Amino acid sequence: MATRKTMDAPANRLLSLLSSKDYARLRPHLHRIPLEYRQSLYRANKPIEFVYFIETGVGSLVNTMANGQAAEVGTIGNEGIVGVPLVLGDDRAPTSVYVQVPGGGMQMTAALFKKELAQSPSMQAVMLRYVHALFNQVAQSAACNHFHTLEQRCCRWLLMTRDRMHADEFLLTQEFLAMMLGGTEDGRFARRRRAASRGPHYLYPRQRRYPGSPRPETTFVRMLRCSQEGVRSFAWRLRYFDPNQRRRRSALVA
Repeated sequence: MATRKTMDAPANRLLSLLSSKDYARLRPHLHRIPLEYRQSLYRANKPIEFVYFIETGVGSLVNTMANGQAAEVGTIGNEGIVGVPLVLGDDRAPTSVYVQVPGGGMQMTAALFKKELAQSPSMQAVMLRYVHALFNQVAQSAACNHFHTLEQRCCRWLLMTRDRMHADEFLLTQEFLAMMLGGTEDGRFARRRRAASRGPHYLYPRQRRYPGSPRPETTFVRMLRCSQEGVRSFAWRLRYFDPNQRRRRSALVA
């Protein structure tokens, strides 16, 4: 039987939660690819042809209205899978997924993924746990959008992205900030400029590097509580499937 010692250790956290047997089933079908800015991973109401396990970077789940306006309704990073409808037995979705922060990941065909998923109840259990965790992330974001200011929501998004990138710098554009936060680019830039006056950790427009910060004592810290709710949700929902890391996750959610 294949073990993790005889295979490449997956950088995607969801793949790392699979048993050695389940990961061995998927590994021959996974191909590492770059994920470029604005790359389409699947489109609304079109058949999903591939699934993606992001290793670095962030995918944006986007809902487009009848008038053409678009808004981000969720994000996917190295904790999950792009292709959740396939886990739920569907082959398309009313939303689209684009690469928001460039990086890289593993790709496999939807047909092979569905075949392997159908043959493994343990793999189904892990994937369904992730779906539940993603639902909770979307719910937390909805509450955040209702109660928090644009500046606070921007800080929360940056914290979540920093955790996924494992880096203090990442590329982001005002265009995607518009989609994520709503409002105009000029309005968002003004808010970011005001936030920048409170600390050294903020942003500049257009394809520039956006420095994060090792938990500064300004607006970022005020949003840690909201950001950590998402971390707690993911850790709690997936806790049963990684016995070697239960102790670490218990400390995380304490």
